[in-house]
Amino acid sequence: MGENMSKRLKLVSGSDSEMEERSFVNPFPDCDQGVLTSSNSATEDDASEPFDANGKISETFNKKVQNKIKDLLQQMEEGLKTADPHDFSGYTGWTGIALLYLQLYRLTQDSSHLQRALDHVKRTLRNLNGRRVTFLCGDAGPLAVGAVVHHKLNNRTESEDCIVKLLQLQRSVTLDSDIPDELLYGRAGYLYALLYVNKEIGPNTVEEAVISKVVEAILESGKRLSTAEKKTERCPLLYEWHRKQYVGAAHGLAGIYFMLMQPGAKLSQEVLTELVKPSVDYVRHKKFRSGNYPSSLSNETDRLVHWCHGSPGVIHMLIMAHKVFKEEKYLKDAVECGELIWQRGLLRKGYGICHGTAGNGYAFLSLYHLTQEKKYLYRACKFAEWCLGYGTHGCRIPDRPYSLFEGMAGAIHYLSDVIEPETSCFPAFQL
Repeated sequence: MGENMSKRLKLVSGSDSEMEERSFVNPFPDCDQGVLTSSNSATEDDASEPFDANGKISETFNKKVQNKIKDLLQQMEEGLKTADPHDFSGYTGWTGIALLYLQLYRLTQDSSHLQRALDHVKRTLRNLNGRRVTFLCGDAGPLAVGAVVHHKLNNRTESEDCIVKLLQLQRSVTLDSDIPDELLYGRAGYLYALLYVNKEIGPNTVEEAVISKVVEAILESGKRLSTAEKKTERCPLLYEWHRKQYVGAAHGLAGIYFMLMQPGAKLSQEVLTELVKPSVDYVRHKKFRSGNYPSSLSNETDRLVHWCHGSPGVIHMLIMAHKVFKEEKYLKDAVECGELIWQRGLLRKGYGICHGTAGNGYAFLSLYHLTQEKKYLYRACKFAEWCLGYGTHGCRIPDRPYSLFEGMAGAIHYLSDVIEPETSCFPAFQL
C-alpha cells in the first residue's frame, strides 16, 4: 500500500524535469507590496521598475509596452496576409482580430482601430456557416462583435440585423439539441455572446427571457448528468465534453460555473446556493497540493498550467465565487493559484492567452482587481515584461501564430490591458 501511495503522490505532483519542459524558471524577483523579497542579484530599482514613486505604472514602463504593441501590431498585420481567409472564429480567426482592434479603440479612441475592427467583422460575416453557435468557435462570435462594432459606428440597422441573427441561433442550444455545455463549443459559449452584447450595447438589448432559456438549458443538462453519475449531493451540476469531465475554463466545469455566476445570467440566490456553490466546492476539492487543478476529474497528474486547463482558468471561477458568496475560502484558493502561476506560468508553449504566458498573466490582473494589492499588478507587469521579449525565448510557434487565443494578437491584448489594469478584461471570457 505504501508503494502505491508513493506512486500516486509522484503522479499527482509531477516531476521537476516535466515542469521545466512545460515552463521556464521564473527569473524575476518577487515583490510584496512593491518591496523586494527575492535574494537574487536584482537591485531594488529593478524590482520596482514597473512603478513610479506614487506606486502607479511608470511612464518608462508604459512607453516600453506601447512601443512593443506598435511593433507587434505591424508584425501581426504582415503575418495575417497569409492567414486562412475563411477562419472567422474568435479563437484563431478574424473575429479575434476584430476583438483586438475593438480593445485598442476602447483604450485610445483612435477611430482607425474601429475601422479595422469593421473591416475584419465584414469579412467574418460573409463566412458564417451555421455549424457552430458559440462566441469563440461559432457564428455567435462574429454576430455579437458585428453588432457591437456597428453600434459604435451608429450603423443601427446593421447592428440590429446582427442581433436578430444572433438570437435565431437560440434554437440550436435548447436542451434537446446535441450540443455540449462548455465555453468553446457549447451552451456557455452562446450565453457569453448574449451577455457580451448586453454589456457592450446596453442592458436588455438581449431580453432577460432569452438569457433565462439558455441558462435553464445549461442547468438542466448539468443536473441530468449529475443524476446519471450519482453525484447530486456532491456536485449537483456536472458536465462533460467528448465523454470526459473536464475541469478547466475552456472545456470544463470552471468555465461553465464562471458563466453561470455572471450577474447578467440572473440566477436566483436559491439556484446559486443550492446548485452552483456545491459544484464549485466539488472542483475546489480536486486541487493538488501545489495549488494547481487537474485537466479532468479522471486525471491525477499535475502538469498543465494554462488558462484552458489548470489554475490560470480555475482562478477566475474562484474569484467570481468569492464575489458572489463572500466566503474567504474562495479567495484563499485563488491566492494559492496565483502563487502556482507565478512559479510555473512562463510557458514554453508560447505567449498566447489560451495556453501561453499572456493568458496566465490575466490571473494576476484579476487578483489585482479583487484585492488591489500591488503585488499582483507587479506580477502582471513582469509577465508582460516577458512578453516584451516575444520570440526570443525559444518558445514553440503556434499553428495560428497571429491569432487572438493562440498567438500574437492575444499577447498584444494582454499588453494593452496591463497598462490600463483597472479596466482589464480577458477577451471572450470575462465581462
